[in-house]
Amino acid sequence: MKTLVLYLCILLLQRSGPTILFWNLENFFDWRNDSTSTSDAEFSSRGERRWTRRRFYTKCNAIAKSIMWIASQEGKFPEVIGLAEVENSFALKRLIRSTSLQKLDYEVVHFDSPDRRGIDVALLYRTSTLELTSSKPCHLYAPQADIDTSAANARGQPALLHTRDILLATFRDASGEEIAVLVNHHPSKYGGSERSDARRRIAVERLRELCDSLLAGGIDRIAAVGDFNDTPDNPLYTLLDGSMVNLSLPLWRAGRGSIRFEGKWELIDLCFVSKPLADDAMAEVLSIPFLMVPDRSGGMKPLRTYSGPRYLGGVSDHCPIILKL
Repeated sequence: MKTLVLYLCILLLQRSGPTILFWNLENFFDWRNDSTSTSDAEFSSRGERRWTRRRFYTKCNAIAKSIMWIASQEGKFPEVIGLAEVENSFALKRLIRSTSLQKLDYEVVHFDSPDRRGIDVALLYRTSTLELTSSKPCHLYAPQADIDTSAANARGQPALLHTRDILLATFRDASGEEIAVLVNHHPSKYGGSERSDARRRIAVERLRELCDSLLAGGIDRIAAVGDFNDTPDNPLYTLLDGSMVNLSLPLWRAGRGSIRFEGKWELIDLCFVSKPLADDAMAEVLSIPFLMVPDRSGGMKPLRTYSGPRYLGGVSDHCPIILKL
């Protein structure tokens, strides 16, 4: 009987897919002012935020502690961790090599994007369980002249949007199967203008294009995670129908949220998976107890790093989401 139980446990472990975590880290800058970005100057030792080396490492340790807590709850560490609002590879390498995460085998995938604030998407992955087979940044381009006024657009050519790229990484697992992960941070709704709506549509269309290309190339295990800056009920996401399944809709219908705005939860950190993964996939929003604080309007909210100019010592105004395959 014991032999049978052990065999079943081994079989289940072999068949289980990777766990993917996504977290918007809210201005995860290092403390150095080494670029022309105004945000980089702001988040530096002598900048407006007084973002010191000590505060940076305090945030790194809080992130690492959170990942340790998630692993204790889930029974294993996430194989892939998608991240948003990351300044550079230096900050990520400090995160995995100067905290408790140094005991693990996470490696970094990051590319600089054309975002004017100097923030990017990135991911960490475990080399013991996944082999990175490819990675690339996927730019967003605007075909309409009213979206971007660059010289390239004026000549009738698609214009590069100065926003975050979509990060595409493909992996091979222990069974030899390939899986693709797309990390997103779509343009915000700041100002609520038609221009911001059009930019998010461009991002979703680009995501659909990438998913279709992967499927055509024989990779049918695809996960797209990220901060989409919109709730999962937006009709815009029907553009992904046929390629991807929206796993965030059930969470939204159940009243779950990843960010607290004016006393109400909103779900803008989303996940989509391709159809071959959909039946056995599940998404959750994680509330990390030591990173939650009372909200003035009642309930709890995530502990931010800053509230305006005031330093609070937290990690982010977003809760992480986890995708179990």
